[in-house]
Amino acid sequence: MKIAVLSRSPSIHSTKRLVEAATARGHEVRVVDHVRCFMDITSDRPSLHYQDEEFAAEHFDAVIPRIGASVTFYGTAVVRQFEMMGVYSVNESVAITRSRDKLRSLQLLSRRGVGIPVTAFARSPDDVPGLIREVGGAPLVIKLLEGTQGIGVVLAETRTAAKSVIQGFMGLSANILVQEYIKEAGGSDIRCFVVGGKVIAAMQRTAPDGDFRSNLHRGGSASLVKLTPKERRTAVNAAKIMGLNVCGVDLLRSDRGPLVMEVNSSPGIGGIEAATGKDVANLIIEFIEREARPKRTRTRGKG
Repeated sequence: MKIAVLSRSPSIHSTKRLVEAATARGHEVRVVDHVRCFMDITSDRPSLHYQDEEFAAEHFDAVIPRIGASVTFYGTAVVRQFEMMGVYSVNESVAITRSRDKLRSLQLLSRRGVGIPVTAFARSPDDVPGLIREVGGAPLVIKLLEGTQGIGVVLAETRTAAKSVIQGFMGLSANILVQEYIKEAGGSDIRCFVVGGKVIAAMQRTAPDGDFRSNLHRGGSASLVKLTPKERRTAVNAAKIMGLNVCGVDLLRSDRGPLVMEVNSSPGIGGIEAATGKDVANLIIEFIEREARPKRTRTRGKG
């Protein structure tokens, strides 16, 4: 097969692992910087241009999007162009966009009965007391909608601090979510790596001393964890609702069961491979071998 990995750089660890796994299985692999692509949008022969090359449908059998949050709009437009050309995408453009919108993704999960932390959202500073009340008061968590890897996530331990931080973000015209703080999680969460409707690996991430954010990029540690059947079902269901074939589902263990914090459409591979010993990159390539077919875009038109 001819596979394109959409990534800003071939030196990124997850990108390198995917290239290694695909090459080892006998495939032709090309790393394509999606930001350097431009599109020829036409009804008879849509194509993509990358630097001095033109890509048509026959150039690739499948693409693996590794789209950074800061370039979601342009990156998903490139994925959509590949879909128009009939090239199979591991994660489709609509699903990536859906999962990147934190508010929308939580609304979709809530509508389908998936457990999530109590979450409130408002625009006006006049509604700050109501926001704090709805999530059960302080301590509470404040999250920037555009934040990633733990950036823009604040734990407000008192009502006064919460009011000050929320009003400060609103004063900067930043969109934020306010969520209940799950004390019993103890600064840990669980990353479930889902491929093709199955949890293929899971790790527990624990925050460093003095922090409550467990992201590995923020200095958190990772270890192997055994999932309960309900946690496994919750992760698979969240991935299905988002429409993602490959994703990381982040769960909190609470007194009322597993709660989904986020569904990540471009989860890192290195951390979970190190923590679990699973060859996650190889399992992703195996999934592509089973599923890749021309013009196989399932979420088309389902925003």
